[in-house]
Amino acid sequence: QVQLVESGGGLVQAGGSLRLSCAASGRTFSTYGMGWFRQAPGKEREFVAAVSGSGGSTYYSDAVKGRFTISRDNAKNTVYLQMNSLRPEDTAVYYCVADLYYSGSYPQGAKYWGQGTQVTVSS
Repeated sequence: QVQLVESGGGLVQAGGSLRLSCAASGRTFSTYGMGWFRQAPGKEREFVAAVSGSGGSTYYSDAVKGRFTISRDNAKNTVYLQMNSLRPEDTAVYYCVADLYYSGSYPQGAKYWGQGTQVTVSS
């Protein structure tokens, strides 16, 4: 029902910024919570950020809180992740997700996933 395509990844120096975009297609985009997960080589997939369907509520992992900002433009069917003060440990493949589900109050996964975009932060 939903297709997600990420863009905006690349190579950046530590302390720099990138903005990721996720273009969505399908019905009822505004009703889905949206978010981002990431996975580094040899590491488990981890939650990064989420935003409610209306854009009124956001939630971040402790690792990125204060540095990353998630937002959405429902008129454009697009979600964004603004990443500032990047660190080498932020290096990972970043995945856009839709229709998140939770274990308790913490995002555990999602129904729909994009193909991922590589973010590499050099020291």
